[in-house]
Amino acid sequence: MSKKQKKMLFRILTAAVLLIAVHFLPLTGLALALCYLVPYGIIGWDVLWRAVRNIANGQVFDENFLMSVATVGAFGTGEYAEAVFVMLFYQVGELFQDYAVGKSRKSIASLMDIRPDTANVEREGVITEEDPQDVAVGETVVIKPGERVPLDGVVTEGNSVLDTAALTGEAVPRDVGPGDAILSGCVNLRGVLRVKVTKLSEESTVSKILEMVENAGERKSRSESFITRFARYYTPGVVLAAALLFLLPTLALAVLPAPPAFLVGTVWNDWLNRALVFLVISCPCALVISVPLSFFGGIGGASRSGILVKGGNYLEALAETKTVVFDKTGTLTKGVFSVSAVHPEEGYTKEQILEWAALAEQFSDHPIAGSLRAACAAQMDPSRAKDVEEISGHGVCASIDGHRICVGNARMMERESASWLPCELPGTIVHVTADGFYAGHIVISDQVKPDAKAAIADLKASGVEKTVMLTGDAQAVAAAVAAELGVDEFHAELLPADKVELTERLLAAGNGKLAFVGDGINDAPVLTRADIGVAMGAMGSDAAIEAADIVLMDDRPGKLATAMRISRKTLRIVRQNIAFALGVKALVLVLGALGMAGMWAAVFADVGVSVLAVLNAMRAMRVEPSPDTTA
Repeated sequence: MSKKQKKMLFRILTAAVLLIAVHFLPLTGLALALCYLVPYGIIGWDVLWRAVRNIANGQVFDENFLMSVATVGAFGTGEYAEAVFVMLFYQVGELFQDYAVGKSRKSIASLMDIRPDTANVEREGVITEEDPQDVAVGETVVIKPGERVPLDGVVTEGNSVLDTAALTGEAVPRDVGPGDAILSGCVNLRGVLRVKVTKLSEESTVSKILEMVENAGERKSRSESFITRFARYYTPGVVLAAALLFLLPTLALAVLPAPPAFLVGTVWNDWLNRALVFLVISCPCALVISVPLSFFGGIGGASRSGILVKGGNYLEALAETKTVVFDKTGTLTKGVFSVSAVHPEEGYTKEQILEWAALAEQFSDHPIAGSLRAACAAQMDPSRAKDVEEISGHGVCASIDGHRICVGNARMMERESASWLPCELPGTIVHVTADGFYAGHIVISDQVKPDAKAAIADLKASGVEKTVMLTGDAQAVAAAVAAELGVDEFHAELLPADKVELTERLLAAGNGKLAFVGDGINDAPVLTRADIGVAMGAMGSDAAIEAADIVLMDDRPGKLATAMRISRKTLRIVRQNIAFALGVKALVLVLGALGMAGMWAAVFADVGVSVLAVLNAMRAMRVEPSPDTTA
């Protein structure tokens, strides 16, 4: 509890004790009123001051004005104890709300407390502590066990295990060693690491995360905007209604010789009391506080799960999503090509043709050449390959151990007059010949992410009506991946402009919102055009992350279904609070106008409803654990 909250608690307890004491004093008239003014002043002076200050600034109709008018009016009609108790109960509710909001904000702040204040920079063999903002790209930072990674970079020395939970929400630590890229905000659990900085502090992952969370509150959802507009017109409306509730019956009693039946037996102060009760009931605190708090809680719960939502409007839109469009490479697949199959012809072995292909391609920087070298288990001696000749658009030929080896595509096989048959497996086919004879082929393909299939199924179970995959890959490769994952529709051999055009068609044809999930620079235009753009944060390009509305920090497509569950839970809570607050207030307002509800019911309709709504809103912070889709 903060110092301010402790002071308020002391005032509440003091005023409550004095209220009880005054209640038993044998006093009447002015003396009794003055005694009740003491606890009233202790508990209500700040409300009265804020009301006066806001009126002076032109902000008349707020909860401070309503509570001031209602309690001062109660004093004027001799209801001293009720006036003090209403203000006391109101302050109890304000204390609880302040505590609840503060707790949720503190929880978010602690989750996002991932930016180190210092970095250990190694310069000319000397390690000094520096502000991360003063570290340049290319410099080396030393990260000791227990420290957070201050800047994005690549490990140059050391092996360790990183806790990535603050970024990705994943509990399983990640092993890293020389050559591995690491992100700022992770915690080094074991060994000392030397890391070459690849991004400035303001461009680092941790800075972008904090910026996204800080700016999220500026993007209000339709529900939040509605409540803001609603309160702007609602409060003056109820003040006018309360004034008419007092003035019209009072004038009728004074002017009409035979007043209507419902006025018979009443006097002016009865209607004043009803108007005051009406004012207390009408205070819109429950809506004004609980709706933004619900979205804030939902965004915080998503952040804890490694899902960054840039605003409540995107959280609300995600709950209404009916179509999800995926880019393939790097989104549904790992984006890392590897050897998936080796098919040798009779007289040759898998190891033999793989070794020949790796030796022939050893000097190439093409990703396919890299995957061949990575898959070769044999210790390669580069000197075994001689007379290496790269044939543009075809492949490579070389003399290996006295054999003329050619490695390449179908055009290479035709050039070598080698008989070959097409492979049924999806992927890039690398053919190998030895001394002019066909030796076999190697299949290189992008691997589907372990949770991709389950993610598609989970989205459909969550109410998504259509899943679509877009890719620049060949038709056969796209068809195989689409069949494996179970997507409803796919389009292959697309250029970036084609993806935008297809997204436009899907937007025009569909009902509900459309989300696009991608990771590359070429996905940025589609991410911007879709109703909700979702980017992969760990492997995704900076352009994609900047263009996206939601970022999945661990690159798992299954997190999209988690984000959707969070968004729909948040929307349910918001609607529950709106319905509950308006329903209770409408009922008690009618009862108050008819004289069937007093100050006690008014206090419940204001403070009680606010407390219950805030409690309900805080449920948005809790995220149900998602199933382990990687199993």
